[in-house]
Amino acid sequence: MENEVHEPQLELFKTEKNNGKVDLTSTFADNMKLPIHRWYRYTAGFSGPWVRELISTENGQNVLDPFGGSGTVMLESEFAGINSIGIEAHPYVFRIAKAKLSWKIDPQEFKDSARKLLSQAKEKNITKSKYPKLIEQCYPKEIIEKLEALKQAWFESNDNTELKELNWFVITSILRTTSPVGTAQWQYIQPSKTKGRVLDAFLAFEAKVYDMAQDMQNMQRKYPNASNSEVYMEDARHMPSVPDAWADLVITSPPYANNYDYADATRLEMTFWGDIEGWGDLQDKVRQFLVTACTQHVTKLKDKADEILDSPLLTPIRAEIKAVFNELAETRLTRGGKKNYHLMIIAYFNDLAKVFHELRRVTKSGCTVCFVVGDSAPYGVYVPVDKWLGELAISAGFDSYEFEKLRDRNTKWKNRKHRVPLHEGRLWIKG
Repeated sequence: MENEVHEPQLELFKTEKNNGKVDLTSTFADNMKLPIHRWYRYTAGFSGPWVRELISTENGQNVLDPFGGSGTVMLESEFAGINSIGIEAHPYVFRIAKAKLSWKIDPQEFKDSARKLLSQAKEKNITKSKYPKLIEQCYPKEIIEKLEALKQAWFESNDNTELKELNWFVITSILRTTSPVGTAQWQYIQPSKTKGRVLDAFLAFEAKVYDMAQDMQNMQRKYPNASNSEVYMEDARHMPSVPDAWADLVITSPPYANNYDYADATRLEMTFWGDIEGWGDLQDKVRQFLVTACTQHVTKLKDKADEILDSPLLTPIRAEIKAVFNELAETRLTRGGKKNYHLMIIAYFNDLAKVFHELRRVTKSGCTVCFVVGDSAPYGVYVPVDKWLGELAISAGFDSYEFEKLRDRNTKWKNRKHRVPLHEGRLWIKG
């Protein structure tokens, strides 16, 4: 069994070649030029063309993405005409993925439905004067009223579920582009920052519908025999909708252990639709269902640290993770924020260990599993993420792992909190 950092020779593994270009297939950048994929910018995603190439090279027939995100793996599986299941625990990201998987709907029906909704919105006389604080911080009154009109028209719509969800997606996808403040897609809200280019809400809605309908029409012509993927709002640690020994190929990217709050990333959208009143609601509505990857997630774990560290799931990395835990626990006391990185790290790997055990249940013998991952160094304390995940995979019953580095991270020191070199790449697991 060979467990080491490996520089693959296969053409599939295009790392940093002699042309000096950085491999960005571990990012969503490529997808912003691609039909369907580009409907919603999801910066936690990865390259669609790379997924397509991997499916072909591995000859995958049943493909699973346990962290489904905005649906990249499911879409590429549909284009390839093979079976695919996606699992997504975040309720809003799940709806976004499900909407994108509706690309095979009749484009004319979609346009007619959207135009009807827009027409009804334009007739609305919005008298509401009080909105949640976040909404008032992000939009001037004239934009709020148009977005509110679209929302009210949507709630009154009696379209079938698939069309209604597509219209929900359109409204949701324009919330950031119609705000004049710092609301870049999938980033935290920054009301103090401003944007130079802001779209009128009604025009943004109309333009989005046009672009989506064009993509539907073109891709339906290109892939007349596309398959139908499934996406379930479930937890990667427990995937009851995935049968035993079903997947022969797993392609995914788990949340990175970098303190990014995936729940907070959709706070604007959830506030707009009335699903939360403020930041405090995110724990019950979203965060509790997600793999632990941020310090906001671990406030109640202080008394459970020893229990987590003693978990049988962490046996293969216990000595190393205890050392990191202790160093982080000491270092935090010297920092102003005193963030609970020590608790976040042990909870993160305990959760990912559960994911690997569930993956062992749902994968076939001899399967290929690919995790796009990046390492971490909270408070400058290095965490060898790919190595520890590989060891946890072996412990869960897989045969071997190797790591393929794609690019360096944290190499531009300005505004960085530490100077520990980091990398990003693919963790290949066989079994």
